[in-house]
Amino acid sequence: MPDSTAIAHGAHETGSNTHDEHPPYLRHHFESTEQQADAAGFAMWLFLLTEVMFFGGLFTAYLIYRNWYYPAFVSGSHQLNVVWGTLNTLVLIISSFTMAMGVWCAETGRRRGLVLSLSLTLILGLGFLGIKSIEYAEKIEKHHVPGFHYSLQSFLDPQSDRAVFSEYHDKPLMLDMARHTEVYFSLYFLMTGMHALHMIIGIGILGFMIFRARAGAYTSGHVTFVENFGLYWHFVDIIWIYLFALLYLISRH
Repeated sequence: MPDSTAIAHGAHETGSNTHDEHPPYLRHHFESTEQQADAAGFAMWLFLLTEVMFFGGLFTAYLIYRNWYYPAFVSGSHQLNVVWGTLNTLVLIISSFTMAMGVWCAETGRRRGLVLSLSLTLILGLGFLGIKSIEYAEKIEKHHVPGFHYSLQSFLDPQSDRAVFSEYHDKPLMLDMARHTEVYFSLYFLMTGMHALHMIIGIGILGFMIFRARAGAYTSGHVTFVENFGLYWHFVDIIWIYLFALLYLISRH
């Protein structure tokens, strides 16, 4: 008859091995960290697919209305500051680099590098929102916010707006077409506003990640969260590049 002490000792060793095979970040319903990472990666790509469909609908609406009211959209795009838009594009491209460095630091176990990279990404994200707030303030000042005492003065009399007078070539819009500039700015605020909302959510998650990373998380073999958030951040940056081209560039001439 087997010794009860030996049985207990064997059970203890089995429990220890099981504990060693299941690190604390492995959820109970997954058999391995690889399975958990694959499931999380698939879920992230599925989420990004829904985001592509959402923004794709907005882009399609913009192109349709641009085809219908082309002169109004050209005049509306003249009211946007290309310098600010270009600067914001550069800010987001740099933030994509710092986010990629953060993923690399997590994968190679560099805690300080991870914290620094995430912090720089957060600062650049805040810089983007700061520049966008300057642009929004200008639109409010000119009464180009739809439903907010919207003014057609800049489009009916280009000389009233010296900042963009040279781009209008002294050719004001007819009243019927000028009214459609409100459609342009409706899409402008909807598309850039939704993008800014995604940026705000991303910055909030970055703050949480920095707090966890300073405590030693994400550098002990569990980097799935950092990798998936990197995909989210790169996606938001790519969306802005499309917005920059559609809203600031292609309708100016």
